[in-house]
Order: sequence, then structure tokens, then C-alpha cells
Amino acid sequence: MIPEEILIFVSKILKVVWVFIKTWWWVLPPFLLWRPFLFFYLQWRQKIWTKKQEYQMLEIKMPREVTRPFKAMEQVFASWWMLYDPPDWWEKWIEGKYQLSMFIEIVSLGGEIHFYLYAPKAMKNLLESSLYAQYPDAEMIEAQDYTELVPPDIPNEEWDLWGCDYEMTKPDVYPIKTYPKFFEESAGLKEEKRIDPLASLLEGMSKLKPGENAWVQIKLTPVTNGDNNFKDRAQKIVNKLLKRPSPPVVKFPPILKEAFELLAYGKMPEGPKIEKEEHLIPPEMQLSPGEREIVAAIEHKVSKPMFQCWIRFVIMGKKGIFYKPNLKNILGFFANFNTENLNGLKPWGKSITKVKKYERGFLNIFFYDSLLYLKKRRIFKRYKQRMPLFYPRPSKEFIFNTEELATIFHCIGREAVPAPEVQRIESKKSEPPPNLPT
Repeated sequence: MIPEEILIFVSKILKVVWVFIKTWWWVLPPFLLWRPFLFFYLQWRQKIWTKKQEYQMLEIKMPREVTRPFKAMEQVFASWWMLYDPPDWWEKWIEGKYQLSMFIEIVSLGGEIHFYLYAPKAMKNLLESSLYAQYPDAEMIEAQDYTELVPPDIPNEEWDLWGCDYEMTKPDVYPIKTYPKFFEESAGLKEEKRIDPLASLLEGMSKLKPGENAWVQIKLTPVTNGDNNFKDRAQKIVNKLLKRPSPPVVKFPPILKEAFELLAYGKMPEGPKIEKEEHLIPPEMQLSPGEREIVAAIEHKVSKPMFQCWIRFVIMGKKGIFYKPNLKNILGFFANFNTENLNGLKPWGKSITKVKKYERGFLNIFFYDSLLYLKKRRIFKRYKQRMPLFYPRPSKEFIFNTEELATIFHCIGREAVPAPEVQRIESKKSEPPPNLPT
């Protein structure tokens, strides 16, 4: 039995607590609801600002011959990084402004291959001038949004699809395999002797039949270390690989021990002790050649302009024509950039349009068709909207520098990639003479 005195004491405490809650309850909701309020408020302001932004589809027509090195495409992406225009406090919270993105897309429409840019309309002059400065024989023209050429309700009774987003196999400060690893680039290297990373993708896309489509979408958002802290993350990994000593550890002796020694033995306190790790051989000298290569690759990656990206891939077609094994040809393209010691790309498990029947007990078995339809419907809709897969939650994003992007997306000539379905400029355009009467 509980003594009566304890019960009376507890009841008094509960009464005091109840009076406090009844009097001051209104103070708690603002603290609990502040973060959700900010989130929904910002979403509301950003939706209003988004409606004012105009995007347009631009198609890049490839020249017949490309004599410029891959380094030229790096310069193009470095110029496109000038899309960077972060909002200040007023623009973010009052106007709803956010950092705009652009999209580079490689598309096969029934075997006919196109290269597209989907970008803010106000940036057209920057995009054109940057491209023409490095590839004067290329052409950039306005085009229709190709996603409008297929039914808007895919998958349906006539059309089926498969799709996924991509993720990196390691932290994104590790680089993927880039064009210097495919061949030793030099100014005098002829186009036909280059090993073009795009060759396998375009060859696979050219095999599609009328009624089949394959779309690759890469989102680009220019970022700095202040936005993404990629340099800080890279430095932590480099320090770990180099086995650099951590900052000195200061240890204070227990106060009770110092007091006892002072009273019993008259021993004065010694003060804090600083422990340092001592290395007879510098950590850099202890690395293997492979470890040195990793450290150099990470430091090289974060030294260049950086974009925050996602990669999305969708292949679709009419039932009876849609040959699903074709996606292996395109998936193999992304495997070209994988290395064991650095980084690679792989399909993101949560995004793949596949439902495993053994997960979630019997739920997936009973609702297999509905769950599979919802997955396919979501990725198709998000592709058309150019939005994160699980909006408003962030998608699987990672950072690419200009060298990595130039490896995946660049101007190609007929000698390096002979796929005849690539849309090219057959005749070179020149400016009119300056003395031409108007």
C-alpha cells in the first residue's frame, strides 16, 4: 500500500501542473508549429514565384565534324554555371525566389536521337553564346517539348514504361570516371581515334523502333561550398585517407583527485595535459599508389565549378513494340563511368519501377498491380514536370563538376559516333557580309 502522505503530495503536484498547463497552454503551440508553418509558407511563396518563371526547350543540332577537345565542353558548362543567382533574405521569404535549375536531356524518339536543353527563357543568350564560342558549327534552336508527343496518361492500355533515378555508389565527393581516363587527350588527336563515352548510349538509342522512346534527363543546379559544403566533406575524407593527426586532445585531471592529493600530500595541481599523436613518418609517405590517386582525384574534383544534379532515365513504348531488354543497352552507358577505387552510378532502388512481392508482408502481393502502376505513373509525371521524384522531399541528388558533366554530355562528330540517327547540321552557316545593304 502507498502511504496516504505520498498520495496527498502527488495530488498537490498534479494540481499545480494542471493549473500551469491550463494557464500557459497557448505558449506551446507556436513553438511546436513554427517549423511546419515556415515550411508550408515557403512552399506557398515558391509556387507563386514559380508560375512567373518561363522555361523553353532548346535543341542542339550537332555538327558533322568536331575538332574541339572535350575540354571545350568543360568551358561551356563553366559558362553555364553563371546561372547561379541565389536569393537574399527578402527574395526567399517574401518573393519566394529560389535558385533556378536547367536540364540537359538526351532523347531517342523511335530511334531518332536529339540533344535538348530545358532552361529559363532569360538565359537563352548566355546558353547560345557559351556554346557557339566553343562549337561555332553547332546550332541551338527552339523546339517543341518532346514529352508532349506521347499520351499524358502513360502507363495505359497501349503504352508501358520502365524508369529509375540514379545514385552514386560512394559519397559524391568521389569522382566518376571522366574523359581523361578514356584516352590521353591531345590537341592533335583526330576525332576518329577518340573513345567517346557517349557512343554506347547513342548506339543503343538508335536501335529503338518507331513507337519506342528512351529519355535521359540530368538536372543541373549551380552550387557553391556554402550551399553544399562539398569542400568541407571532401577535406574530411582526405584527412581520413591521409591519416592526419586529429587536433591535440586536452585532458583535465579529476578535481576530486587533485583536491585529495593537495590535502594528503601537499602536491600542487599539474594542470591540463595535452596529448599529441606523434608520427615518425609523414602520413603522406605511408599511402599506397592507389590511395594517392584517390586523394588527388577528390581534390581535383572539388577544385572545379560544381553543379547539384540528379539523373533520371525512362524508356517506354507501345505494347507489342516495346522491347524491355533494350534498356540494358542504355543502362550499360552509365556503367562506363564506374570504377572500384573511385565512384560510380547505379539505379536508386526506391525509384525503380518494380515491386518486390516479398516485401511488406502480403500487402505487395494483394496490391501488386496497383503499386506498380503508381510507381510508373509517378516517375513519368515527375519526368514531365522536371521535379524531384518524391516532391516536396528531396530527390537523390549529388554533385558533378564541369569535367564530369562534359564527359556525359558533349558535342559529337560523325567520325567518333557514327550513329546516323543523330540530328546534325548538314551545311555550315556563315554571317552575311558587313556591307550588305538592308
